[in-house]
Amino acid sequence: MDAPGTGADPDSVVTWAASADRIGDAVADRGYRLIVHTSAGGSGTRIRLSNAFGDRPVTFDSVRAGIRAEGAALKKGSNRRVAFDGARTVTVPAGAAVWSDPLPGTLPAATDLVVSLHSPDAAGPVTGHSMAMQTSYLSDGDHTAEDSAAGWTATTGSWAYLDAVSVRPKDAATRAVAALGDSITDGWASTGDTNRRWPDYLARRLATADTTVKGAANEGISGNKVLADGAGQSALNRLDRDVLSLPGVRTVFLFEGVNDIKAHTGVTAEALIAGYREIADRAHAAGKCVVGATVGPFKGWSEWDPEAEAVRQEANAFIRTGGLFDAVTDFDRVLRNPYDPERMLPFLDAGDHLHPNDKGMQAMADAVGLDTLDCSRTPGTQ
Repeated sequence: MDAPGTGADPDSVVTWAASADRIGDAVADRGYRLIVHTSAGGSGTRIRLSNAFGDRPVTFDSVRAGIRAEGAALKKGSNRRVAFDGARTVTVPAGAAVWSDPLPGTLPAATDLVVSLHSPDAAGPVTGHSMAMQTSYLSDGDHTAEDSAAGWTATTGSWAYLDAVSVRPKDAATRAVAALGDSITDGWASTGDTNRRWPDYLARRLATADTTVKGAANEGISGNKVLADGAGQSALNRLDRDVLSLPGVRTVFLFEGVNDIKAHTGVTAEALIAGYREIADRAHAAGKCVVGATVGPFKGWSEWDPEAEAVRQEANAFIRTGGLFDAVTDFDRVLRNPYDPERMLPFLDAGDHLHPNDKGMQAMADAVGLDTLDCSRTPGTQ
């Protein structure tokens, strides 16, 4: 939950987000220079710092945001101090998240935003996102005010503490889509540092389309399941924090289930469908549209067998025809080999027979009906 008095701006829209999890233990006097890529553009940029998995408060004595030049270097003059209720220092309670004050100026769409953080005495679990598919940077000591990359001597493939960025779009009708998913949504097997996850390709489509949906939030976690905690909290358990708390979300895009199926823990199609139903019902109750996506083929992956395939087929049949979702995107149809439909098309396969390559990611994004994300009818009605 957000700390008192630090909730999201009701007129803002999420332009970037990443799901939260515990990603290791904190190091005192460490700086983080985090690189994130925006979707929607706008003014009044705000960032959200999360201590959701912390077991004690964490204090940041310097937080800044700017535009990247290259690597860890910022464009001169863009690196602005971020305040929280007017103060340069903020303490985030254990289990909480805090939104910053809005920054002056405009943040363009499709921009590499650089958020630099420093905590003098952080300890205990770090909340963040482990598989960023994006290089960020670390420092010893506080180098947050420096435009130069000189003090940022180490790299990291994770995002620490930062879990959302919002803007106030010029068009007040602008909204966002939040993709709730697993490693395929998280971008595993896409090319790192190039923003080629399928939600990134979708964001590029939205940018030039005649649609009110311009923001795209990637809430994937590698290994994530609908029903059980493990690789992150389950989709059911993280829905409120990772998706429904984000400002300006019009549509929840649900693409999960393969990890429940292939784990062979006894999960049935009926149990998976019940999980889908709970997610959709909660999202609808929050006034969101829900688009459901079919589970892709994975024959050739080590955990595939006919029993798992039968569960996948039954779950997909429900997703297509069960009437639960406001719209459906058939990722199974997009990815499968027409000559061996239990397998992914080799042309789209990253090589492990579960995760799509860059071409597969783009094919998935291209399959999303942009009109379904606008969801002009009342959510939850057919």
